[in-house]
Amino acid sequence: IPLRLVGSEMCIRDSANPCGIAVGKDIAQAYAKAHLCDPVSAFGGVVAANRTVTAAMAQSLSEVFTEVVIAPEYESAALEILMKKPSIRILICTQTRISPLEIRPVSGGVLVQETDLIAADGDDPKNWKQVTGAALSPDVMRDLEFAWRAVRAVKSNAILLAKDGAAVGIGMGQVNRVDSAKLAVDRAGARVAGSVGASDAFFPFADGLEILTQAGVIAIVQPGGSVRDEEVIAAATKAGIAMFFTSTRHFSHA
Repeated sequence: IPLRLVGSEMCIRDSANPCGIAVGKDIAQAYAKAHLCDPVSAFGGVVAANRTVTAAMAQSLSEVFTEVVIAPEYESAALEILMKKPSIRILICTQTRISPLEIRPVSGGVLVQETDLIAADGDDPKNWKQVTGAALSPDVMRDLEFAWRAVRAVKSNAILLAKDGAAVGIGMGQVNRVDSAKLAVDRAGARVAGSVGASDAFFPFADGLEILTQAGVIAIVQPGGSVRDEEVIAAATKAGIAMFFTSTRHFSHA
């Protein structure tokens, strides 16, 4: 999915959720960083890029079982490499505009709703409200912005941990935010230390946030708006981390 960040970008999907998202100086680096997020789930997945697929990226991708790759364009050398893979589907998509409406079938009719387009005022870091912690370096703020934009693609109590322009752990598809936080931390492993976190909706209690801070997350961005915001703010203050409220949420059911 194109998140329209500066630099080449890569998203690897398994089922309806991404198992890796990253940006890089070129598409080959972005692919490598995205794949490292969750190599197990990337097996047999779908790879999407918003830049021309190069031979260097194609070579790395060819070493992993991949069912679909989609991009706006391919180098001829990249196509030669990919077409040697059995059963891979190579797709071209030059149109990256997201439809303003989503239509879903329901019993007796259809549901029409506006698509989440990352267009709210709260999606701009300039409009975020810092509620705890000290000022952050530009690099950490860039990672927070990346995490916030990337978490939109994750469904059901989404928690995304990011570091150096790449997702390092993603928790999704859970019935509560605590389990999503545990899953994100578990998938990140040692890389959780020094990472930043994004939550697609507010923390209803402090417990989910505490799982992240105890694991080594240094900053968190979330919508805010819970009746227990003060409890969550107190937990972030105690942990000594920076936390930002966006006043915008990107919660989506699986």
